[in-house]
Amino acid sequence: MTSVPTPIPSRTQYVLEEIKRRILTGRLTPGQALVETELAAQFGVSKTPVREALKTLAGTGLVVMSQYKGVTVRMVDADMAREVYDVRLLLEPEALKRAVRRGASLDAAREALTRADEAGDTAERSLANREFHRALYLPCGNPLLGRMLDEVRDQAALVSAVAWAADPSWEREADEHREILRLALAGDADGAAGALHAHIASFVERAFPETGSAAQEEDGQA
Repeated sequence: MTSVPTPIPSRTQYVLEEIKRRILTGRLTPGQALVETELAAQFGVSKTPVREALKTLAGTGLVVMSQYKGVTVRMVDADMAREVYDVRLLLEPEALKRAVRRGASLDAAREALTRADEAGDTAERSLANREFHRALYLPCGNPLLGRMLDEVRDQAALVSAVAWAADPSWEREADEHREILRLALAGDADGAAGALHAHIASFVERAFPETGSAAQEEDGQA
């Protein structure tokens, strides 16, 4: 029987997920060049799936394509962090509030929190933390709201990876995660949403202090 070759989309998906994982766990750092031939050799594929994967990652904001510099991992600065976290602050607490009010199951969030606590390395913990946040907003009852938050999820994770590399704050965030989940499981929708808002805001202010001052200035002008 003639073997059936692996479809290109499957190869592209594999390459896409692996590049994304390396970016979000800090193995590929902001500004680092992503050379198609080198990546193709590493993954044992042709350049085509690598090229398609990089195009998709450019669409999600994780990499930047330039006519002169080629493809690089997106740089993270205060402006980029503020844009991404502004969206999270607007949407994520509201999504959690709706999930709690509709009595949605938060078992996935509890399981992700346990995985984060038991993680053996920063990469595993980072991925578990991402799943924790997603498990809070996904059962909000509005698929569009969930998809909107999914769209900024990778960029938020990139900001987190850069911040953690400079100043690890796992324990503090783990405590905040536990409190958010406690309030949500108790049915306190407003309390859980407020705790989540404070958690998101405090993280980006610690990582990029200039974003906090800029936000305060805008609040004063409003």
